[in-house]
Amino acid sequence: MGFFLRRLSFYFIAFLVAATLNFIIPRAMPGDPVTMMFANATVQVTPERIAAMSKLLGFVDGPLYEQYFTYLKSILSWNLGISIQTYPQTVNDMLGNAVGWSLFLAGTAVILSFCIGSILGIFAAWKRGSKYDAFISPAMLVVQAVPAVVTAMIALYTFSISMRWFPTGYAYTPGVIADWTSLEFYKNVAYHAVLPLVCATIIQIGGFLISMRNNMINLLNEDYITMAKGKGLSENRVVFNYAARNAMLPSVTALSMALGMAIGGQLIIEIIFNYPGLGTVLLNAINGRDYQVLQGQLLIMTLFMLFFNFLADLLIVALDPRLRKGGK
Repeated sequence: MGFFLRRLSFYFIAFLVAATLNFIIPRAMPGDPVTMMFANATVQVTPERIAAMSKLLGFVDGPLYEQYFTYLKSILSWNLGISIQTYPQTVNDMLGNAVGWSLFLAGTAVILSFCIGSILGIFAAWKRGSKYDAFISPAMLVVQAVPAVVTAMIALYTFSISMRWFPTGYAYTPGVIADWTSLEFYKNVAYHAVLPLVCATIIQIGGFLISMRNNMINLLNEDYITMAKGKGLSENRVVFNYAARNAMLPSVTALSMALGMAIGGQLIIEIIFNYPGLGTVLLNAINGRDYQVLQGQLLIMTLFMLFFNFLADLLIVALDPRLRKGGK
């Protein structure tokens, strides 16, 4: 319980620090979002209109500490403000429409790449020096080194434009009603997700494979592995029950960080396949200087990152009995 409370306190403080930086950075930049919003306006913009819009968007004059506490209050009430780009649409609605697609695409890709990469890494370590290890490890490093934009463009051109096996973009066919109770709609979504999901998975497998392989190699010379072999235990039991379980601990942290970052979306993949996730929203917000959306998305990314890291701490304690006993 003490470990749980200490970690929870740490993540709460980390969240406050991140939220504070999220508040300070936009206000430290020259100018303000409202002025940029009306920079290219074709109609006359009066000071009164600018003042009214500033108040509506939360960029008002006054002591900074008052603005800060107003900002914290808006976070606790989950009122992230109004988008400058798509006024009067709220940031909550804008991000809410995109977060599900990013969680589906990026989250699924991370989990698939972790499972595939870990399994490949386990066998590469167990059979290190073999033809399998000599091929799979360098091959995955080469694939990982290829920029995501190149992988996605090749897949798009080959399987969508040339062969026409898959659609060129979107989360589902334009014009189709999003009926989440219809099996046909789910098939349509899955069909559109094949290429971006495969691309997002492939580019991440190498990292998990190398991590698991290195962790396994470090453990294979441990005394308890030698003892397990000496007892005559089967190869599968030694690999998975003894070596892989302990080698998995560092990979759990890597997985949690990858899942936390997944909420930001696979930016390049989403842009190339015109996928309506948070990556596309983030790019549009940067181009449009939409600070309200940027603040909201960075806040969500922070929350997910802290949550999955906290979850990783709990999983590591559950997997490693030594930590449950205080390291004794």
